[in-house]
Amino acid sequence: MLDVMKKLKTKKVTYTNPIFNNMTQEEITDYQEKLLKKQLKYVYRNSEFYRAKFKEIGIHPDEIRTLEDYYKLPVFLNKTIEREIQQQSIDKYDHPFGLHLCTSPDDIAFTGTTSGTSGNPTFTYTFTEEDLNFLNRYIAHMLDYGGINAGERLLFSHALGIYATSSILFGVRSHGVLPIDVDVRAGSQMILKYAQMTKPTAAMMTSSLTEHLIDKAPELIGMNVGDLGLQAIFTVGEIGIGIPEVKKKIEDAYGCRVYDYLGELGFSCDSDEYHGIHCVAPDLSLFPNDLIDPETKKPIEIYNGVIGELIITELNLKALPRIRYSSGDIVQVFTSECPGCGFKGKRIKFIGRSDDMLIIKGANVYPSAIKKVVSNFIPEVSGELRIVLDTPPPRVVPPLQVKIEYGADFDTHKLPELEARIKNELHTQVRVTPNIIWCPTGSLGKALTKTPIFEKNY
Repeated sequence: MLDVMKKLKTKKVTYTNPIFNNMTQEEITDYQEKLLKKQLKYVYRNSEFYRAKFKEIGIHPDEIRTLEDYYKLPVFLNKTIEREIQQQSIDKYDHPFGLHLCTSPDDIAFTGTTSGTSGNPTFTYTFTEEDLNFLNRYIAHMLDYGGINAGERLLFSHALGIYATSSILFGVRSHGVLPIDVDVRAGSQMILKYAQMTKPTAAMMTSSLTEHLIDKAPELIGMNVGDLGLQAIFTVGEIGIGIPEVKKKIEDAYGCRVYDYLGELGFSCDSDEYHGIHCVAPDLSLFPNDLIDPETKKPIEIYNGVIGELIITELNLKALPRIRYSSGDIVQVFTSECPGCGFKGKRIKFIGRSDDMLIIKGANVYPSAIKKVVSNFIPEVSGELRIVLDTPPPRVVPPLQVKIEYGADFDTHKLPELEARIKNELHTQVRVTPNIIWCPTGSLGKALTKTPIFEKNY
């Protein structure tokens, strides 16, 4: 199936709202400015927090006339502030949605939290019925692009319940597709068993789980993942298929295309090479036009290839819109036409998280960059690694300690030569020369949700 697919011309990604397909970038900017002005007035009227924030900086929403005016404003929200105003809303109003809530709690139709791995979870993904209906069309658009049609079934395997990914189920159902939602905590055998029984044409999961099932399927259900008959896989939440070797491994094993997506904001195209997430939702968010320097927090000009931290502003959501929200995501933005499909809008590739950044001899080092380099050596290595931290980041006293799994069939007598080549590439591309600790294949393990990059010994 995949060989036939590769002979076909890559299908062009379009904007979810078709009105943008015939607009110039200047016209899209004008459209976003109108949405922004309306949204700022809305949050000023309806949110205690946002009203106080505007008064604190001495600016009224009416004074913001262009996007450039807006980009000069300081950050309003980040995870720390969000947790603080969440606690304040619990204390003051007996609800956990934060002082930036713009509707009555009675109007909330869904709430989903962050994982809370670095503190208390936040109810960031809180929507009214109107919000959900607005968001659903972006998921439906992605499924349609991937060739998944009404009446079909989709294996949905994430942590279910009060999590952000659960909101995606509304969009799946709105497209007429039946989700086979198997909580990832049920384990590999149950996930594979339901896939075997229900014969879905698509799947949504992390790339870590997608890879993990490749190895587990023969042992657990007596068949290869390619025999499941999937026609498309949609992965989220990791650098994953941004690594060419990972993308190829998954597509070869399953015999179908794998797409990377970022919630409702965009998805990657149907191309052999990975060209990033195509930003298809200019009426949902200012993403990815608002970047700041992750250290100085100053605005960064957008140009092809620029790297910075994403500031999120949601233009049409009503319940809990994020306004000048420091996401912590470090991305590279591409303004050129997609070489794979010809999409003329912006695209992004994830570089890492600002809170994952390490500082080694004054140089900023992102774990994802290390993982990309190491993955170039597959199959001599498995692709799994852990960065060992004995003290809290970001500063690391060199040498950086990195555990790497050698490949299942690799001759361990050749490890010194392989180690020298990996160190040379890491020194050249990432400006770091680590101490490598070799581990047998499978010893580091792979999580069914997001596989951790750090081993923390503090």
